[in-house]
Amino acid sequence: MKINDIIDAIRAGKIRITDHADEEAQADRLSFDEIFYSVFQGEIIEDYQDDKPYPSCLVYGDTFSENPVHSVWAYNSENQWAVLITVYRPDPLRWIDWRTRRPKR
Repeated sequence: MKINDIIDAIRAGKIRITDHADEEAQADRLSFDEIFYSVFQGEIIEDYQDDKPYPSCLVYGDTFSENPVHSVWAYNSENQWAVLITVYRPDPLRWIDWRTRRPKR
């Protein structure tokens, strides 16, 4: 999966947002415009090719105000739809530079 696959799906309006992602976005006070923006200039930092029913990935990007956001997306390559599974503001105690997980203690 490539970041451009997800970006193309967002731009084409071929996205589904899970109830969980909607709840998490509200809890972290993130608008979908901010989330999509973070993907447009973001990068895939973890790849989950074995996820079912579709491969997924963790995307790191920044909001309009340069705050970090992590979003997990699944992508169906057959119909070119993307699914926003969850989204959150990363915890600095769990991440190094927002791209690398800190070792568990």
